[in-house]
Amino acid sequence: MLDDLAHTNRQRWNNLAQAGVAYTRPFLDLDAERARQELDPFGVMGDVRARDVLVLAGGGGQQSAAFAVLGARVTVLDLSDGQLENDRRAAAHYGYALRAEQGDMRDLSHFPPHSFDIVFQPYSINFVPDPRVVFAQVARVLRPSGLYRVDFANPFTMNQEEKDWNGSGYPLRGTYQDGELEFSDPDWEFLDGEGQVHRVTGPREFRHTLSRFVNGLITQGFSLLGIWEELSGDPGAPPGSWEHYISVAPPYLKIWARKTG
Repeated sequence: MLDDLAHTNRQRWNNLAQAGVAYTRPFLDLDAERARQELDPFGVMGDVRARDVLVLAGGGGQQSAAFAVLGARVTVLDLSDGQLENDRRAAAHYGYALRAEQGDMRDLSHFPPHSFDIVFQPYSINFVPDPRVVFAQVARVLRPSGLYRVDFANPFTMNQEEKDWNGSGYPLRGTYQDGELEFSDPDWEFLDGEGQVHRVTGPREFRHTLSRFVNGLITQGFSLLGIWEELSGDPGAPPGSWEHYISVAPPYLKIWARKTG
């Protein structure tokens, strides 16, 4: 059963999907090379043909399509009706079988234990208050030696924005602690596929400190295979722009982990 948080974020993601934010646009032009680059630029996961993959809280027809193009058997779980519809759209485009489930990442009880070889979670875990609840669920549904890829917000820079540029840098603000963030502007501003500007209220988000995140994985029997920062910014871009900001304050981190205990 969905709680108030899940109901709120489900509706907000439905609104984002309807508006066409980039994370909701299916990948409909994938080949194997691009699919692997989208999923695993670090060369961790190996061959996924005939492996059972759960794309966790990652609807939108992007990661599910990439795994299917590489020959995996794909299940996707997401709160949003609109996001799951985009996964079905991608499946119809490529002609692969897809299991699409609507649900909360904090409750995977409808999957039997040891159901998956890989759980792949794009940026979504910051939409729940405590990542450790999700880690316990993932550990249960992964097979022994299964892989878990999880993206999350850099907790040291979360709640900063490019407009914080003060002439010399992007100052830190707010207390570094776990908990829900209150944004000065809760709306996401973005261009749709036709270049039109939209402003849509984003989902509720939570900071997860690095110690809670990493220690939570270890407690559930995961060994870390690597951690990577998002380093796609341009230090030569104009200060106060998004590209310059993320070259100074990487906003996202990615972890690959293996279930060992």
